[in-house]
Amino acid sequence: MKTIITVSIAAVALLAAAFFIFNPANANTEHLDKHIQAFTAEAFKQAQAENKLILIDVYAPWCPTCRRQHAVLNDYFAANPNSNIQVFQVDFDSQKDWVTHFKAPRQSTLALYQGYDQLWFSVAQTKQDTIFAELKKHDQGAE
Repeated sequence: MKTIITVSIAAVALLAAAFFIFNPANANTEHLDKHIQAFTAEAFKQAQAENKLILIDVYAPWCPTCRRQHAVLNDYFAANPNSNIQVFQVDFDSQKDWVTHFKAPRQSTLALYQGYDQLWFSVAQTKQDTIFAELKKHDQGAE
């Protein structure tokens, strides 16, 4: 009986480890990293004044949905290296005033702006087709 319990525990641990290692949510974000920066009011206001295409990413490092979104965004920027989108990451835990400003009900909120105009707003969206379509609709650098 003891052997069965030990084997069962080991199997569960192995499955959990495989889930975290091979989960796309833990994927590399090298392409996203070229477009993303920490949110500051000054940088955001300047990008708005310059009428840039801005993606607000309300993110928390502990959020699995946020990690899945980052995997999708990384794939978008890998497929569209000349993208004009500037991504600002708002920290859900430490930038509560800005979370409120963007009316983000929770982490994993994405909001796309062209200058001062909001073009798209989404909460917990992780479907690649949906995210790609919304970004491509407005991204002059998309291929």
